[in-house]
Amino acid sequence: MKLLTYLKDGHDQLAILVDGKLYDTDALHSDLPISMAMFLNYWEDMYPLALAAERRIKEGLGRTISSVPLEQVQLLAPVPHPTSCRDGYAFRQHVAAARRNRKADMIAAFDEFPIFYFTNHNSIQGPGEIVCMPDHFEKLDFELEAAIVIAKPGRNIPAAEADEYIAGLMIMNDMSARTLQMEEMQLNLGPAKGKDFSTVIGPMLVTLDELEAFEIPCKENHTGKAWNLTMKCWVNNVQVSDGNVGDMDWTFAEIIERASYGVTLYPGDVIGSGTVGTGCFLELNGTGKLTDPDYKEQWLQEGNVVEMEIDGLGKLTNTIVKDESDFSILGLKKIIHRREES
Repeated sequence: MKLLTYLKDGHDQLAILVDGKLYDTDALHSDLPISMAMFLNYWEDMYPLALAAERRIKEGLGRTISSVPLEQVQLLAPVPHPTSCRDGYAFRQHVAAARRNRKADMIAAFDEFPIFYFTNHNSIQGPGEIVCMPDHFEKLDFELEAAIVIAKPGRNIPAAEADEYIAGLMIMNDMSARTLQMEEMQLNLGPAKGKDFSTVIGPMLVTLDELEAFEIPCKENHTGKAWNLTMKCWVNNVQVSDGNVGDMDWTFAEIIERASYGVTLYPGDVIGSGTVGTGCFLELNGTGKLTDPDYKEQWLQEGNVVEMEIDGLGKLTNTIVKDESDFSILGLKKIIHRREES
């Protein structure tokens, strides 16, 4: 089942996508809520109702139910107001390449436990414009990821049971302002300002029943579901990334196990996979410089169009836009430094 949220009469409207048409949930069944938040909070009751409604549409029994073509609506993030947002570090290929490019050894602890960080769940957005401040354009980057959303509350969830808590998968673009990120991480804290301005998810949340045909075994000595889903990214129609969700070393189930240790996970919590190999300019630039000292770095610029696609999860499209403000915290830091020297 494909669940989307779009703007209708000034409010969020949850809908099911079938054959290019959106069917409002509350039009399909009077008990189905209009918001993703309510749907997730009552997942175990709402999910079977929604599946049954989708089946009626596919069988041609819902001809009298009104629908709207997908291309005619303004899509929002599938989960417009997540209760939290964590981002993992699950792809060994990306981590190893990034370390190699910095002439650093691979981190041995990567294979010992799945790590994650918290990002700003209030900056979650869907398809459309990504508004960036001047400092964000100092090495502005995309990050191609998959993400899940939690469907029911749980605490101390074993990895062997964790897939039962996943509502579905979606595409994530963990936007990164690399100069800000590297500045703050010199102090062994973060990332914070390098990440908190925008995290993009969408265009839809695809439930696990829809992805059964893509399931594959997870990596050896790991636990949880894995999916053979090709991941791609284009910038201004030029493909820059190519990976697969199945390349995740740590599974979402294992990340859930660690994230829920001594902590309750709630419906609406979003968890990203971390960047797939080749999934950001930081990695691509570093790899390019290894073979060509004259390699020209590439970063996102105003007006760039970023398109991400994952098999079965749709295509997520965003345009980079410059904020009207010229305020710079990087510039402020330099001013203070000059004052101290004088």
